[in-house]
Amino acid sequence: MERIVLASQSPRRKQLLEWAEIPFDVIVKDTDESYPDGLHTEDIPVFIARNKALAVRSELSHDRVILAADTVVVLDDEIIGKPEDREDAIEILTRLEGRTHQVITGVVIMKNDKEIVFSNTTEVTFNPLSYDDIRYYIDKYQPYDKAGAYAIQEWIGVVGIGEIHGDFYNVMGLPVSRVVQELHKLI
Repeated sequence: MERIVLASQSPRRKQLLEWAEIPFDVIVKDTDESYPDGLHTEDIPVFIARNKALAVRSELSHDRVILAADTVVVLDDEIIGKPEDREDAIEILTRLEGRTHQVITGVVIMKNDKEIVFSNTTEVTFNPLSYDDIRYYIDKYQPYDKAGAYAIQEWIGVVGIGEIHGDFYNVMGLPVSRVVQELHKLI
């Protein structure tokens, strides 16, 4: 497979591409992650991912393959972003514990005039968590750079998640199996 450009600084996305043995370079441009009012929830991460891809594309030859993604956590039709601080992280996980939420990753793959766009949704159900469990996780793992204030591959996912319906790796930040399928169509 030809070398692609990953328009993301996410260590989890990098790890997933490495596991899939996809050769890539990381190129990231600062991108506005706001979105227009009225956009359907599942379209929001796609909108943001497209902006990331376009920002990087402006710096490269159009024959390079660019992969961009964005992940949002949704509870009761509300997007739960990255926590601002410890108290916000505690509040977010307290809202998620014992409930089911959706993790939606939007993916954009560009090469020349071709563009592949999709989103993937995974339902995640947390077991009931104690306040001490939530504080322990936040203090030890500092999940301030993660949508929904958690990473499924860390302690809280191992002990706190009762069920997932959908792609596990989507919750990590990239539905890598689908990405590989789409890359084979494009390359």
